[in-house]
Amino acid sequence: MQTLPSDRQGTHTPPLGLPASAQRALAAAFASFTQTAGALETTYTKLQVEVSRLRQELENRNRKLAESLEENQRMRAYLASVVENMPCGVLVFDRQVGLRMMNAAARSLLKFGTETPSSSATALPEFLSALLETLAADDRHEQEWEVDALRIIGVTRAAVQTNSPGGDFLLIIRDLTEAKQLEREREASRRAQSLAEITALLAHEIRNPLGSLELFAGLLAEALAGQPELEAWINHVQAGLRVLAATVNNVLNFHGQPAVQLVPLDLPPFLQQAVDFLRPLAAQKGMQLAWRPGPESATVLADPARLQQAFLNLALNAFRAMAPGGTLTIGLGPHADEPGSVEVSFGDQGCGIPALAVERIFEPGFSTSQGAGLGLTVTRKVIEQHGGRIRVESRPGEGTTFTLVLPLAGAENTAGQAEV
Repeated sequence: MQTLPSDRQGTHTPPLGLPASAQRALAAAFASFTQTAGALETTYTKLQVEVSRLRQELENRNRKLAESLEENQRMRAYLASVVENMPCGVLVFDRQVGLRMMNAAARSLLKFGTETPSSSATALPEFLSALLETLAADDRHEQEWEVDALRIIGVTRAAVQTNSPGGDFLLIIRDLTEAKQLEREREASRRAQSLAEITALLAHEIRNPLGSLELFAGLLAEALAGQPELEAWINHVQAGLRVLAATVNNVLNFHGQPAVQLVPLDLPPFLQQAVDFLRPLAAQKGMQLAWRPGPESATVLADPARLQQAFLNLALNAFRAMAPGGTLTIGLGPHADEPGSVEVSFGDQGCGIPALAVERIFEPGFSTSQGAGLGLTVTRKVIEQHGGRIRVESRPGEGTTFTLVLPLAGAENTAGQAEV
């Protein structure tokens, strides 16, 4: 601001030709004007500082507001992404039951494709419209709905907390199909385990008196030697007891037994004893046994009781497959391609095994005859426990041959797989 010129004493020089009183009044006026102008100049400077401060504060507030809006946008995008990618379906409805939002899982479960349908309730699936009519507004318990014959969906309704009463609400839906299937499988497994435990318990209870019956039947056979008619009767009793014993042992072996106790075993005399053990069974069914011994000695590491069970199972299967008059041929010989192994074969003259059934004969419970379907399963398990393998060759209408390959004692003992 410009000021009036002043003299050396700091007072303004009044214009000439005025009376002294006028000059004094004018000087006083100029002095007052100068003081007021200085005060205005000071106030103006303060105002400029305050305006600058307010402008800076406004800029800071605007910057923070912009950052807050940007953060809100990021948070909304993040939350929208979370909802969109949730593994369960989320649907939001307004108070007029108009659809406001639906995430990807809900679109997939409700077969809506990639786009959210219109807000009209009529655009929703029929079962979902029925849900909206029956679900209580304040009930957060999940309800199960069968969408079709293959899918089960769990639905939960919850209110969206707002200031106005009767506001938006949401549905959370989950596909329970797989969980229900797993639940059914667990229940079936639990029942199967309970049945297995009961079966094994009964088998144990039966085996004890059965052993006594076999012993007494053997004593009767010795006492009745030389009496053909009575010998035939006791042979039938022994055959029936041995079949029953084989069934009991198969149940016990299938549902778990202690590890095999391998000891050196000379196979030719052991097989001869097995053939003699099987003769009453063959005689009972009107069949013949043919024994083709091989080398005089062939030592394997074996559990005699388990190995005898495997031989008995193969023989019983052969008897079931043949008509009266058939012949079961049991043979022993070296393995042609493996010098360190020996083969035991059971060849029958039965009806053979259908080609489609060959792949399944070792499955538990599968049987092409009237057996329980455990014999071949247990036999393969026993042979593999001995480090061997089992091979089957079948000719429909001609017969079937099961070949057991066992490593000789001292040879490399590796568990094999069934060859079909």
